[in-house]
Amino acid sequence: MTDSHASDLYDAVNTWGADDEFFLQFATSVPAARVLDLGCGTGRVTLAVALAGCKVTGVDPNGNRLEAARAKPEAGRVEWVEGDSTVIPPGHEFDAVIMSANVAQEILDDAALARSFADIAGHLVPGGRLAFDSRDPMARGWEAWTKERSHKTVQLPEGQSQHWYQTTGVDEARGLVEFCAHEVGVDGTENVGCGTLRFRSEEHLSTMLSEAGLVVDDVFGGFEGEPAGRGVGSLVITAHKP
Repeated sequence: MTDSHASDLYDAVNTWGADDEFFLQFATSVPAARVLDLGCGTGRVTLAVALAGCKVTGVDPNGNRLEAARAKPEAGRVEWVEGDSTVIPPGHEFDAVIMSANVAQEILDDAALARSFADIAGHLVPGGRLAFDSRDPMARGWEAWTKERSHKTVQLPEGQSQHWYQTTGVDEARGLVEFCAHEVGVDGTENVGCGTLRFRSEEHLSTMLSEAGLVVDDVFGGFEGEPAGRGVGSLVITAHKP
């Protein structure tokens, strides 16, 4: 699979939804806000925030996804930076920080996520806010990652592609879930990419935020304000810097 194909597939599978709308509204609640999108990926939400009139910095460790973001219309409105929270440009201050698309789950090590939260706190202005999402382990969402339950047909530039997820291993004690993403392209070739995600509880995440000097404001179970445990199987957390 080429890097370009991988980015096209990512965008085709992850189309605009209620989660993106939540983060867009959060980031733009202050007119002309200075916004950091940490883990910005191919820039879907990042660019929407910039087009709404905000000054946006997008940071992501995946250079291929950043390249795809930079190639999109209006990409010049965003400052793109390759790396993790440690490369946030010195002196940058933000009114809002977003970490969308469950990006916190891709940070497997607690120390690394704690560092990310501390770096965010260090760049937020007093009263500045953070929002991120992470799948709720109580919802056991990995059980739906089978071909039968997650299959979808997506449209790519070269034609239709078949896509699904398959859970391959679960360590509930450590909150680690191994999975593979499968794609069968127009020519019948199957591409498989595998990874691991970390599922952390509401209490675990709230404690980490507190230790970073951030105050938790809300914990929702979905992107329309549902109570935790009664939404779409997510923990949608907002916090602020005192």
